Amino acid sequence: MQKFTTLTAVAAPLPMINIDTDMIIPKQFLKTIKRTGLGKSLFYDLRYDENGNENPDFVLNKPAYRNAQILVVGDNFGCGSSREHAPWALLDFGIRCIISTSFADIFYNNCFKNGILPIKVTPEELEKLFDDASRGSNATLTVDLEAQEIRRPDGGVIRFDIDPFRKHCLLNGLDDIGLTLQKETAIRAYEEKMAAARPWL
Repeated sequence: MQKFTTLTAVAAPLPMINIDTDMIIPKQFLKTIKRTGLGKSLFYDLRYDENGNENPDFVLNKPAYRNAQILVVGDNFGCGSSREHAPWALLDFGIRCIISTSFADIFYNNCFKNGILPIKVTPEELEKLFDDASRGSNATLTVDLEAQEIRRPDGGVIRFDIDPFRKHCLLNGLDDIGLTLQKETAIRAYEEKMAAARPWL
């Protein structure tokens, strides 16, 4: 998993509430178990019309936001079914950080397991960030995980809270497999001990 330390990037504003996982990645794209290739189908029903042509009014289709790595979104982002394809699609598109007032619990947890930083802010702070993001590529946000700060283009700073263990995992690029591999020596020693004690197994 890619480490998350400091990210300076364009932020795309998506001021909709209750964006569910079916809106993030519709069910017809869930047949794959690959984590790559889903970015082109991210927000499919919002990004494309019925003929598969881009909707020029959708924020991620606008020139200023095509390379956005931060999403500023409305309340309760990631609600609905617990499909892990949702963070896979976001990450494959290039999104590394999502800022909202609230997230669905399972989606929130899945973000951390896939190298995406979900940040919770107050409604007042979110309005300020929506305003920043509306300026397009002329204004970038800097997200500093170590300092737990969002630095705004006008010089203002918004601090955020994060669980220390999740922070450690993101800073070091540790997903569940990476955490297990940290214990590789102890696991191997245990297996050797068990093999010696029970050679018939």
